[in-house]
Amino acid sequence: MSPRPLMKRLMKAVVAVELLGLCGAYGLFHKMNDSRDFRNTVNRRFPSVLEVYYQSNEWAGVNGIRERDQEAWSAKQD
Repeated sequence: MSPRPLMKRLMKAVVAVELLGLCGAYGLFHKMNDSRDFRNTVNRRFPSVLEVYYQSNEWAGVNGIRERDQEAWSAKQD
């Protein structure tokens, strides 16, 4: 097998993996954006992922999500 077709296949695989990663990241962001309960689950299992979600929203000018989540979660525990 010559190097050219092999490189072509490798590049297609890399592009496919990148697209899957992008779709997965979008899906995760969308689910976190829609569900406070899901954010709570992410907070318990992967707090660093939730921190990235909060920071990206704050960077985009969407403020107050973190505070509203904390209020809701603390009220639920009482």
